[in-house]
Amino acid sequence: MIRAHVLLCAGTGCTSSGSAAVRSALAAELEKHGLTEEIKMVQTGCFGLCALGPIMIVYPEGIFYSRVTAEDIPEIVEEHLLKGRPVQRLVYNDPVVEGGEAASSLNETAFYKSQMRIALRNCGVIDPENIEEYIGRDGYAALGKCLTEMTPDEVIQLVLDSGIRGRGGAGFPTGLKWKFASGNRGNVQKYVCCNADEGDPGAFMDRSILEGDPHAVIEAMAIAGYAIGADQGYIYVRAEYPIAVQRLTTAINQAKEYGLLGKNIFGTDFSFDLDIRLGAGAFVCGEETALMTSIEGHRGEPRPRPPFPAVKGLFGKPTILNNVETYANIPQIIINGADWFKGIGTEKSHGTKVFALGGKITNTGLVEIPMGTPLRTIIEEIGGGIPNGKKFKAAQTGGPSGGCIPAELIDTPVDYDNLIAIGSMMGSGGLIVMDEDNCMVDIAKFFLGFTVDESCGKCTPCRVGTRRMLEILERITEGKGEEGDIEKLEELGNMIKATALCGLGQTAPNPVLSTIRYFRDEYEAHIREKRCPAGACKALAKITIDPEKCIGCSLCSRKCPVGAISGVIKSPYVIDQDKCIKCGVCLASCPKKAIVKK
Repeated sequence: MIRAHVLLCAGTGCTSSGSAAVRSALAAELEKHGLTEEIKMVQTGCFGLCALGPIMIVYPEGIFYSRVTAEDIPEIVEEHLLKGRPVQRLVYNDPVVEGGEAASSLNETAFYKSQMRIALRNCGVIDPENIEEYIGRDGYAALGKCLTEMTPDEVIQLVLDSGIRGRGGAGFPTGLKWKFASGNRGNVQKYVCCNADEGDPGAFMDRSILEGDPHAVIEAMAIAGYAIGADQGYIYVRAEYPIAVQRLTTAINQAKEYGLLGKNIFGTDFSFDLDIRLGAGAFVCGEETALMTSIEGHRGEPRPRPPFPAVKGLFGKPTILNNVETYANIPQIIINGADWFKGIGTEKSHGTKVFALGGKITNTGLVEIPMGTPLRTIIEEIGGGIPNGKKFKAAQTGGPSGGCIPAELIDTPVDYDNLIAIGSMMGSGGLIVMDEDNCMVDIAKFFLGFTVDESCGKCTPCRVGTRRMLEILERITEGKGEEGDIEKLEELGNMIKATALCGLGQTAPNPVLSTIRYFRDEYEAHIREKRCPAGACKALAKITIDPEKCIGCSLCSRKCPVGAISGVIKSPYVIDQDKCIKCGVCLASCPKKAIVKK
């Protein structure tokens, strides 16, 4: 008889932190103490608090352990699992923001309190490689309902009524996309595709869903197939996501064994099969037509639209393409109804949105919030604020296609329309937080550099225009900027937005245009004063020693690789600016923090 369950995160984040060693140690200790029949170990997907991995939760108590190592396992087994005494030094006990008292349950902690998990509802809860655990959480009930109680048109209408918009970036109404592809059922070959390419820097939302709840995506794609009259689906997933690929493969095979994929599903005349196609890591293959071209076996390049994929998509046939998070919402919409989903979020942005929260933030991880949640709540409550006493400066949403939100707009409700109105966009869900030490010109250069490297080169505005913009940014950050450079960036950016072939090219200038909009003074300081206000641009930085704080220990001088620091013991040292290569070694070595970068 099982008296306790130990849930251990086996997502990519915790795996990289050593959860495999923790799992092996736990299995060995359970066997050593004869507990294998009493204690069930479950490998789950991501819990969300990636910064604290490896993570382990022991039920029925719900004790949440963080940063567990293999060396901690004997103590956890002997003290907690055998004697019922939780190991307090490993217990996650984040105080709720209001009142400062410790939360009574995990869902009441500051990190989880403001979240609402729909797409992530099973991540960290079930074993993603056990179909029966998914079924035990109402898995495949939505597919059964569609096939036995609803017509295809009724399914589409329900999705339309829910108001769900695509979570991949553009925010196009999902039901409308399905409706466009629904004609001529049974007479024309059609396809259902899933975009799991997810190439934005710092983004790991879709990967985490596939690792923690692959059956939700499989079920939703079968529902989509029924709705439009398709019998074949493809999941296009990055080959760099080995855990996701392995769990998807396992889940598809299990679904076929249980008769939930294949011929005559649920005893009906509906048949649907699913295959995986691996992407080689080209960012442009996140664009729908480029993705389909890649599935067909060709180089991933966008196609002109129209015709749109709903008319002429994969192999020239009507096709719908949604991303992982969009599909993960569909089964819950079918089960709970359109009004339930519309009751979450805002008037024009219904439901929740998953974000990969990263950058200068205390709680790096995966979060899911109702649409309309203020950015301040995400950063200060869920994210735990900016570490090291630094000030919040900006947040980048939408990755290379998005923009930067400045500190003065921190109370902006996060939804599709509000983000577009302030010059950013939802994107697939990357949210990178920046503090006072980040240079916004350098940030713009980073994202544009990524786009230049990843451009497929098919259209001139993207291939050449973004390169010219990057060259200007490089000159500015090297102290070679000229009057008129800002205007040139704006002119080029607006031209590219208006003329590039695909959505990726059209949005490539966004990081530059949004930083000019809100941080124009930083651009001007780089150009006119040859100064980086944040001290981040190496060519413009100046490292100095504060004589009031320097104790003359000589450590900086001994560490300097180019001999740029000189002085006399117990007297203030100085830095020769002509020799200094701005490597920062002295900054890190000074025990009194007397060395500063300006």
